[in-house]
Amino acid sequence: MADLTRNAVPNGCDTQQALSIHTKKITDSCRDKDCIEDLRVYLTTASQTVLDTASSAKVRCADLIYTYIDVEPVTFDPNHYCVDVTFYYRILADAVVGVARPAALTGLAVFTKRAVLCGEKSGARVFTSNTVLNGRDGLSAFSANLPTAVVEVLEPMVLSSTVKEVCQCAECAACQIPQPILGAFDEDLVLNGEARRLYVTLGQFSIIRLERDAQLIVPVLDYSIPNKECCDAICGGEDPCEMFSRIPFPAERFAPRDCDRDACPYHTTNNC
Repeated sequence: MADLTRNAVPNGCDTQQALSIHTKKITDSCRDKDCIEDLRVYLTTASQTVLDTASSAKVRCADLIYTYIDVEPVTFDPNHYCVDVTFYYRILADAVVGVARPAALTGLAVFTKRAVLCGEKSGARVFTSNTVLNGRDGLSAFSANLPTAVVEVLEPMVLSSTVKEVCQCAECAACQIPQPILGAFDEDLVLNGEARRLYVTLGQFSIIRLERDAQLIVPVLDYSIPNKECCDAICGGEDPCEMFSRIPFPAERFAPRDCDRDACPYHTTNNC
């Protein structure tokens, strides 16, 4: 969303044009390195049956399938907001039953964290042309000017896993899982009543930030026009040898790697 505005550009810029733009301003942000210990895995019905008779089980990988974000103002500080983030992971594991080939297990793990960030107080109410009147609390649901929370997450790293008997578990209450998340699995998840439980420890890097709409005036040198021509195929009829000649030689892939680097789980590929 932009409109051309004739303004004098500061700092002695040659052009006499400036562009008024509507963009997102980052009011506050933080980064986190979470080691999520003993996260309970809610297995599917078939997977839970296998785990109850297995001699051991090991988590193979974890895949982040969805992140739910909720923003609420801090009561005693109107400039700060609580950002509650819930991560939903699809867990793949292998269970050993007797001398047979390991059986695949599938389940869900849930992790929730909170961050308090500055979102700047705004007295304005914001309405847009695509406002839909279906809020639970009526018109006010669309006029509240809350900042927007954005969460960036790398794929989680599996650090360890363990199997515990239910009587050994410190927590025994099942969490509330939204129906769309349950629908992402082919079978129902076992939320309670099982004999054994699978737990996983994950490592996760994340960045959380709050954004607000802002109107800025920026210098304009020229409008951006794409240089690349459109084509109807990936190669576009180009000589494959000519295309290959422009690929840089991957020298680093031929260099020997030390044992510590190969053993580090951070450098492995997520094969979920």
